[in-house]
Amino acid sequence: MAVHVASRRRKPESVRAAHPGATIIDVTSRAPEPWVRLSPFYPHGGIPVPFTSEVTAASVEGVWQALKVFESTDVDPSKLTVTTMTGLKRTVRRFGAVRGHRAGLHGPELLDYPAARRQIYLPTYRWVLEHRVPDLVERLRGMAGDGLVLLDYTTNGDPADTSSPLSHAALLARHLTGTWPS
Repeated sequence: MAVHVASRRRKPESVRAAHPGATIIDVTSRAPEPWVRLSPFYPHGGIPVPFTSEVTAASVEGVWQALKVFESTDVDPSKLTVTTMTGLKRTVRRFGAVRGHRAGLHGPELLDYPAARRQIYLPTYRWVLEHRVPDLVERLRGMAGDGLVLLDYTTNGDPADTSSPLSHAALLARHLTGTWPS
């Protein structure tokens, strides 16, 4: 099964030339239905918040942003209920440097960036793949026989590589190919 990830910013003809015959699917928050549902911004609802029993979120990105802790402010539970796919980001420009991600809404521990990716983002996104969009995952597996290219704004699929943002499309590719990061 050949599944690749390419930047959505590349010209479509460039992606097609690099992957002749492959099916190209945009999985970003700007993708058409049904593929937009693979975006971490998509408001599926009912997504368990790690380290916080009986609390759920609308989106994966809502969980990630809600648990982020800055120099000037702590967690923001309001991000868990955002269903518009906009207004989710919390930035260093507004709140100062990121101190880490809280291990749960009320947890005393702050996780560093690599630990937060592994203990918050990865399990939350995987939960969505397994519980909210398994039909789309199976459709993609069926398309991958002749090659599949997933478009995202970033292409980093290594949670340990903190030099660039983690690509949910790369995680999706790893899920499809059975190589999910351990």
